[in-house]
Amino acid sequence: MPAVIEINALSRNFSGRTVLHQLQANANEGDVVALLGKNGAGKTTLLETVLGFAVPQQGEVKLFGTPSTEIGAREKQLIGFVPQQDELLEQLTPYEQLELFARFQPNWDPRLADRLSSSWEIPLTTRISKLSLGQRQKLSIMLALCHKPRLLILDEPVASLDPLARRQFLTELVNIAADQQTTIIFSSHIVTDMERVANKVWLLKDQQFLWQGELDELKESVVRLHLSTEQSLPASLPPLQILHQQQQASQYTVTVTNWQPEWQAGLEQQLAASIRVEHLNLEEIFLELHR
Repeated sequence: MPAVIEINALSRNFSGRTVLHQLQANANEGDVVALLGKNGAGKTTLLETVLGFAVPQQGEVKLFGTPSTEIGAREKQLIGFVPQQDELLEQLTPYEQLELFARFQPNWDPRLADRLSSSWEIPLTTRISKLSLGQRQKLSIMLALCHKPRLLILDEPVASLDPLARRQFLTELVNIAADQQTTIIFSSHIVTDMERVANKVWLLKDQQFLWQGELDELKESVVRLHLSTEQSLPASLPPLQILHQQQQASQYTVTVTNWQPEWQAGLEQQLAASIRVEHLNLEEIFLELHR
């Protein structure tokens, strides 16, 4: 089976400025990918290109083995998408919007729609134009979830949701990924939410993927070392890459990448130091990589 998403040497330019450069990644069935990057890093551009809304200058993206710009109606019915700005029909009620959408989706799950509209407290008979931002966002998410997509792409889907609603939404994501083996690409500035559900990370920085791979491997690779030594630390510690270093007397705090636990003993001997390894959460890693 081909990967659900295959990104091969993808590059995008705008007005002579490179936005994405030679990206390479894939996502398989059941993967939940956290797409991370600062504002302006190109996350939305990448998602739009993955969905076939834009043509790459170089490289390609394939969905279900087909170039994303060539997918047909069958493949489009396998995709759920929540954009940053909703595209709801404001003159309709949520009930009417759901009924309309269901007519075009052969895999629509009315029981899931009923359950979510109840638990998320969607006012089904109120005109969409009168809904709050949070209610509109919940409705957009329902439209993306309730036809049981094989690929679900979420661009800042929880920005207007309160903590309880975010927790309910994340629970649904976990259930969907586990039960339906849906591939999920999830972009958000709330990194702690993404860490709860993701098994992979695509981290955009300087137009490229600084990391694309397993979340657990990223958390094993980027660590903070607390060293106690009377020696001065060298400027580099190959094969480690030093991201950030602080010193107070004989105490050093060094954030590194490419860490391997089996190197600790050798490094302690080399530096005549005692070392304590601090493992970081995803938000801390993101901040360290963007210092």
